[in-house]
Amino acid sequence: MGFPEARPGPERVDVLCVGHASYDLVFAIPHHPAADEKLFADAHLNCGGGPAANAAVTVARLGYRAAFAGYLGRDLYGQLHAAELEAEGVDTRCLARGAAPTPVSVVLVKPDGSRALVCHKGATAVLEAYAVNLAALDARVLLFDGHEPRLSAALLARPVPKVLDAGSLHPGAEALMSRVDYLVCSEKFARQWLGEDHPERAAERLADIAPAVVITLGERGLIWRTAGETGRLPAFPIEAVDTTGAGDALHGAFAAGLAAGLDWPDLLRYAAAAGAACCEMLGARPGLPDVARLNRWFHRTPTPHESLPCA
Repeated sequence: MGFPEARPGPERVDVLCVGHASYDLVFAIPHHPAADEKLFADAHLNCGGGPAANAAVTVARLGYRAAFAGYLGRDLYGQLHAAELEAEGVDTRCLARGAAPTPVSVVLVKPDGSRALVCHKGATAVLEAYAVNLAALDARVLLFDGHEPRLSAALLARPVPKVLDAGSLHPGAEALMSRVDYLVCSEKFARQWLGEDHPERAAERLADIAPAVVITLGERGLIWRTAGETGRLPAFPIEAVDTTGAGDALHGAFAAGLAAGLDWPDLLRYAAAAGAACCEMLGARPGLPDVARLNRWFHRTPTPHESLPCA
């Protein structure tokens, strides 16, 4: 009598990033365009983007095993982005492909590094939980950006640390914010959720919802609250070329640091250093740091009066 064929177990990765992938068209411009004004860009590049996809690339560049779960179309932008993820060493077995278009973002970057974005998602819908085989991956840490709430909900029962990248208040983020271990959010999210511009008060209130809360404050660094304790990490000094993707890098490094077992102070510095390093180059994807670039920032001293845009 024959024995049943052995089935391979799930692939072990350090961080599974679940959420949004897009394709970015980035233009460096001399100033914000006025009505009916035609501008000529000083530089231009095209690259993959999206919070969870960028976080996955950050994890991989920092030497950890990264995977991405989300959607890309079968169009040209989807093909280009999927090829980028694979070239970076990101596991894409939970990447769904379909006929709906790949989301696209036009990013306008000004000389001071600030940016404006125009995003188009069209009829591309959120994925159902069964759209990909999540059982194929076993992750040490889960990172959600809230843009794929059904995929994320299907992973919540796993007994591993869970991080939410809350860049803005939307239904997906609201559904997940009380169900993760680490709520790492932007000042914008905190302001939208609280209904007033008071980050410290928002951190205090959010700590009743999530065990650990981090709020990024741009040039003022970040504040945190966990287990009845609270603190602040000043910003790293930067001369920003482009702040796009700094928050994505921060969240990716935060999740990678959790997988590596960093203690809380080093975890926050590690994440903030990744956000600072990302601002050195035009475009979010090119700016995501590798080990060498992150270490140059990790060993510097943050200063209270210089900027780290992390959201």
